[in-house]
Amino acid sequence: MMQFIVTLIVTAISMIVTARIIPGITISTFQAALIGAFIFGLVNAIVKPLLILFTLPATILSLGLFLFVVNALCFWLVAYFTPDFKVNGFFDALFGSILVSLISGFLSNFFDKAS
Repeated sequence: MMQFIVTLIVTAISMIVTARIIPGITISTFQAALIGAFIFGLVNAIVKPLLILFTLPATILSLGLFLFVVNALCFWLVAYFTPDFKVNGFFDALFGSILVSLISGFLSNFFDKAS
């Protein structure tokens, strides 16, 4: 349970940092970031595998680069379902999904070494 809470907080912090860096992404409150992080987990667990399965031919033809599009669509979907979390366009979602992944990976690695 503790690992789930740490992951949720790390993802929320990653979303807030991403919103500060990319001007097309806005998150109003930390509560919106927490809700967004929870929805992000649900989307990555349920919707993303289905999208990957349905877009497998495009992913194979693009040598895996189409997975960036799938990640951007998932990030955009999270913003759609989260109040006070806005993504203005596809490229903002694309760069936001990449940045959230990088920041949360770094922070998760930092917290794993700290404990």
